[in-house]
Order: sequence, then structure tokens, then C-alpha cells
Amino acid sequence: MATAWVERRLAAILAADVVGYSRLVEQDEAGTLSALKALRHEVIDPLLAEHHGRLVKLMGDGAIAEFGSVVDATTCAVAVQKGVAEHQADVRPERRIVFRIGVNLGDVVVDGEDLLGDGVNIAARLEQICDPGGVMISGTTYDHLRGKLDLPLEFAGEQHVKNIDRPIRTYRVRLDGAQAMLPSRGRHRWLMRAAAALLILGLGTGAWLWRGADVPTPASLRPGIAVLPFTTTAADEATNRLASGLTDDIITDLARQNSYDVIARASTEAYRGRPIDVRQIGRDLAVRFVLDGSIQREGDQLRASARLSDTTTGAQVWSNRWDRPATDLFAIQTDITEQVISQFEILTGPVKSQVLAAAKRKHPNSLTAYELTLLAVEKTLSPTREGNAEAMEILKKALEVDPDYAKAWVNLAWAHTEASSFGADAMTSREAALSAARRAVQLDASDAEAHSVLGHVLGTKGEFDQAKAAFETALRLNPSSFSILVYYVGWASTFGEPERGALLADRAIRLNPSYRPWASGFLRYAYFMAGRYKDALQVMERQMPDNYSRLAWVQRAASFAMLGRSEEAQATLGEALKRHPDLTIEGFVSDPSFNGTEREHMIRTMRSTGFPACATPEALARLAQPVRLPECVKS
Repeated sequence: MATAWVERRLAAILAADVVGYSRLVEQDEAGTLSALKALRHEVIDPLLAEHHGRLVKLMGDGAIAEFGSVVDATTCAVAVQKGVAEHQADVRPERRIVFRIGVNLGDVVVDGEDLLGDGVNIAARLEQICDPGGVMISGTTYDHLRGKLDLPLEFAGEQHVKNIDRPIRTYRVRLDGAQAMLPSRGRHRWLMRAAAALLILGLGTGAWLWRGADVPTPASLRPGIAVLPFTTTAADEATNRLASGLTDDIITDLARQNSYDVIARASTEAYRGRPIDVRQIGRDLAVRFVLDGSIQREGDQLRASARLSDTTTGAQVWSNRWDRPATDLFAIQTDITEQVISQFEILTGPVKSQVLAAAKRKHPNSLTAYELTLLAVEKTLSPTREGNAEAMEILKKALEVDPDYAKAWVNLAWAHTEASSFGADAMTSREAALSAARRAVQLDASDAEAHSVLGHVLGTKGEFDQAKAAFETALRLNPSSFSILVYYVGWASTFGEPERGALLADRAIRLNPSYRPWASGFLRYAYFMAGRYKDALQVMERQMPDNYSRLAWVQRAASFAMLGRSEEAQATLGEALKRHPDLTIEGFVSDPSFNGTEREHMIRTMRSTGFPACATPEALARLAQPVRLPECVKS
């Protein structure tokens, strides 16, 4: 049988929608619709015409547009976001209309005036995972933009999106400075290219002039660094652990400043075992520098090497080798960190003294204690009751060797916090964790992770003011630590700062676009409590549904409901109640870990979803401090 012919063509598709549309309409339907109409008439339609775009369809809170060129589609997307932001500048923040925009280049099916197929679907999925006010583009768009636009782009990872089997390579357009880099006419464009050329030439002289000049900086010139996993040809696990520990410690030391972004280990791990193309890594991760190296151990001797490369030119900026006794591992680590910081100062200007101090932070007195701690951490990577118990025993041995090793106390504190989830007595575990965390801070007050675990444990005790103070210290000491950011954002709404929590979640994902599933729960919670429901749902895609907690099921169903996706909300609600038949609003919000604002947020969103309101008398009897809803209290 002959297959019916369909018309296809290659097109650049722009998909946009309004963030929090349902909330805006619920609060003021007439005002929202009037504001959208004004935006379309005054901003969007003129920009579509200017960039040769065709509006394919309008869908209440969103739109699909077609362009003949990815250059036109992307520059239009950036111009729309800038125009909308300017148009809404005088509007109260809670009433502002904010768009998400996705751009894809792909094959589409033509159906009259409509367009269908993967080319459109992928653009729509990119819009769903985009930051509010941002622009997300696909890998095919990125590939066709290279060399044509001076837009700052950063790699956002390979994303698995709904109804698309293959992962989609994604890039985020950085709008902080993007306007200056839009294609322009005449001498402005030439001046920009000339400035970029001067910057590259300046590298050869050992100094860049751009820090004092009002010259726009492309993404490839962002002052950031990716530390690749240090390699080793050794087959023994101990040397491999040393290489891994050296990588982590250098990342930790370099991350202790505000001047540069330091990409997290999980996102640089993807380059292990691959040929190193520093220019491509720079484009993928939006960093200026790449540090890589190796370590070998022969008996009591260590041989290490490291090199720093500039991703804009591919040139090697600095390199060194060390042949020293194995006990000098920490001196090598300090030397690498100090040398990299020195290169930063030569190339980009002074680095805050806090970073230099970090390179001299307290190290263990014993290589044995260090190796035992690395082994304990390895045991906890796949958390099990047995693995956690074994890690605790190994850490106790490390502390017998070096009782003053703060990092071992930090990891022991985390192990105690995990123990309660494996059946240990919660109060006993918490007190043991608190004691270990306080000991770590006492031994090394400059260790950011010590303050972070202390903050987490204090939070579990309900001592929120002290917990927040500890986390603030941790963030001050290490503002680029992915793990510290993630643990903080899980507490941010409890501390009364849900919006800040969501912003720090954005930063965490920027530093680690390939973050692992363990972080998803913290990030999801931060986004949910800030009302960024699409972001909460996107984070949940990193987890398997069988691994969802009760809280995750509740927040997934409620996120769908708050976005007006009622069918998905009801399906998720049904699955949540199937897995947790006793789940009610009263029972759920009686958890003492919620503060008043969080509890109100959960009650409102759970009601909107349709969760059963009232707990049974038996369930109420099991609650230490039951929260009663008015409709459940008999008059």
C-alpha cells in the first residue's frame, strides 16, 4: 500500500509560554489578558516581523513561531526577552509577565498553516525546562549558530524530555550581557570582533586589558574553570582513590571564592577517558580555563603533573611536574592550587585573598588517615545500611590515626545523619552527628563542609537560626560548592527565603548541569516552595518514580495542578494514593519540619490537587502535633 505523501521542511521553531500563567489569571484574569495583548501588540509582533518570523499558533499562555533561519529565531528570542523585561519593568514583581523560550532547528510536518512533528515538540520541551526570562536552544540550533552570532552560550547538559526517546543536547543563552553581543550593523560589530581579537593577542603578553574596559565579554571568555578528573595508569584502587581525592580537593580549594565559577566534579566526570579538546570543553561548560593532570605512585614515591589551558585559544598557560615522597601529596595539592590562582592573577587581575588562604587550609597529619577517609566516602556512594555502617567503622579508624583530621569528622557526621534512615535511633544518630560536626568546625573553622553539615544537623533539630548562620558561613567560605548549595536550598524556604533558594538552585545547576539524582529532592523542594513548578517537575525527571518519596509524589501532583495540567495532576494523584493509601493533607502537613509558610503552601497546593483533607482518628492519634483543618473539625 502506498504511503500518503506529507509535506515536510526544515525550520527553526520558537516556542514560548508565560511562567505562572494560571496563578496570574486566577488573581486577575482581565488584567492578565490585557497585559498579554499589549505585550503582543507592542513588543512581540514587531520583533517577529523584524526577524522574519511567522506566528504559527497561539495557545492561551504560549505561542509557536517559525523562522527560516536559526540566527533570526535566536536573536528574536533574545530581543523578545529583553523587550518584555523592559516593558514590565514598572509592574509589581508578583504581577509581571515572564516568558520561557525554547528554540530548535528540525524537520517539521506541514499541515496547512500548522506545523507538527519532532521539530516543534523539541522546541516546546526546551521551553518547559528553560529558566524564567531565559532562552534555551537545542544542539542542532547551537551547531548552526557557531561562527554566526556572538551570543554567550553555556552547555546545559543532555536532557531527557517527555515523549522524546533520545537525550537532547541543550544550551542556555546567557542574557546577562547578551544585548551587547547581538548582531549589529556596521562598525559596532567590527569593533566587537576586534576587541575579541585583542583579548586573544593579549594572552601572549601575559596581561588582558579587558578588565578595565567597557567591552562585552563573550561566553568563551567567562572567567571560570573546569578541573578534569586527574588520571592514573595504575591498576590498584588505592592510587585511583588518590587521583580522585586530589581532583576533589583542588575543586574545593578553587571554589572558595566569588570571582570565578568552578564546575562541579559530576559535570567534568563526563570527560574521563576522552581525548581532551579544551576548546570544546570551554564551549560545553562556558569556562575560560581547563585544568587537567595525572598522578602515579611507585612505592613511597609520587609523580604528579598538571597543566592549565585557555579554552579560547587551546593554548597551554602553565604546566608543572612533581616527583616527591607520597607523604608530600598535600604539598603538591597546595602547589597546584596556588599556581592556578597565580595564573588567574596574571591573566585576569587580583584574586580575593580568601582563595589564597584556602590553598593553605589545614591538611591531615597522616596520608593513611586521608586514604581511609577516601575509602569511607567510596563506601557511601551507593548508600546502603551495610555500606554506611562500614564507612563509619573506616572513619573511626582514620580518626584513631589522626584524631584532628576535620574532614574525617565531617564525613562521620554525614554518616550518622544517614544512619537514622537505615533504622538507627533518630535522636541518638542526630546527637552523634551534631557532636562530630561541632568537632570538625572546632578543628578547622575554614572548612566550609564542616559548617554545612553542622547547619544541616541543627536544622533537623529545629534550631533554624543557628542552622542558617552555619550555612551562611559555609556559603561565604565556599560559594561555588555544589553540595553546599544543594543542602542549603533544601532549607531555604524553612529559613524564610524560598526565592533565594530557587536562585541558588539555579546557580547549583549552572555549576553542575550533570548533577546526580541525589540532589534532585533538594532542588525540587526549593523550586516548588518558590512557586517554580515547571522547574520542580523538570528536576524530578532525574529520578525514577519508584524512588520518589511521599513528599515527591505530593509535590509532583501539586505541580501539575498549579500549572493547570489537570489530567497529569489527577493521574499522579491516583498513583500517589495507590502507593500511600493513608495520605491526607492533615497527616502530611503535621510534619513538624514545616514552618508556617511552608505548611500553608502545602495545604493550598494539596487542596488544589484534590488530596483527601481529613486524617482518620487512628492516624491523628499517631501524630505528635496534629494540624487540623477547619473542614475536618466537627462543630
